Amino acid sequence: MLRIGLTGGIGAGKSEVSRQLAALGAVIIDSDLIAREVVAPGTPGLAAVVAEFGPEVLLPDGALDRPALGRIVFTDPARLAALNAIVHPLVRARSAELEAAAGPDAIVVHDVPLLAENGLAPLYDLVVVIDVPDAERLRRLTALRGMPEDEARARMSAQATREARLAVADLVLDNSGTLDRLTTRVHDLWRQLELRRA
Repeated sequence: MLRIGLTGGIGAGKSEVSRQLAALGAVIIDSDLIAREVVAPGTPGLAAVVAEFGPEVLLPDGALDRPALGRIVFTDPARLAALNAIVHPLVRARSAELEAAAGPDAIVVHDVPLLAENGLAPLYDLVVVIDVPDAERLRRLTALRGMPEDEARARMSAQATREARLAVADLVLDNSGTLDRLTTRVHDLWRQLELRRA
């Protein structure tokens, strides 16, 4: 098994890279998806989040109100740390289950947005960082996702700096260009991963 940590700041294109790697044969373990799963209605994770942040982070149907929670945690590092202390252990446990089921010959790609922030690089055989200049990430968040600029900047500043992410990279995947250029780079990356697995 080859264990890859894939990371990049918000707006860098991790979801697209993961999608393309999955199509090539990688087993993707997406920390964001798992983070949603572990705080779904009826889970101990959601109960812990409500106990910490109050019922105002719930929607009328009992699901987590992510925008409301985001407004609390992305402007207050202490509140973000409290949320991470609840969610991260649950995500790690579920990720380990999924990895164990992948099989010994798999190339397992852990899509981990906060890899650099949480010092997780040593957990992987290789760390791949998707790199995009901050100005382009901001443009994508506001123009493509419709996020207000102040919210986009707050979310970006709550993550590691570009320099901190690059410092933990074994391989850097530039995604500042077109989708076609990204696809070529992902195929090149996949060939490198296959060689390393062999």
